[in-house]
Amino acid sequence: MRLAIASDHGAVALKEMLVPWLRENHEVVDLGTHGPASVDYPDYGYRLARAIAAGEADRGIVLCGSGIGISIAVNRNPACRCALVSEPLSAALAREHNDANVIALGARLIGEEMARACITRFLTTDFAGGRHQARVAKLASPDTAKESA
Repeated sequence: MRLAIASDHGAVALKEMLVPWLRENHEVVDLGTHGPASVDYPDYGYRLARAIAAGEADRGIVLCGSGIGISIAVNRNPACRCALVSEPLSAALAREHNDANVIALGARLIGEEMARACITRFLTTDFAGGRHQARVAKLASPDTAKESA
């Protein structure tokens, strides 16, 4: 599986721990940042989203201090379904029910072992399809959503 990974300065240390581990079994494109100098998380979220949309990676992992800001940036791209997760069950459900192709992790909120556990579930869980397929299709086409009664 081809993976893209990106982080801001608040998560670069976690990213640098994860990349060698990921490369043991996957092709990994590290989209930065590569040092502790302050950067803007949207730039790295957008960079990863473009890589997913262009087919340069099958799935993506984004990290920032909380995971919130960078996940918002990724989700601006309609080709991306990014879920902020903090434990393995959420990572699995993001894949199984939402066909998430990107996960976001908060480096200031979880440690390396929990990050690995989340990523493992994200990479090993299949999309269930079925009743979830139509809902996932609506995520890329908000105009198709029905008005609430």
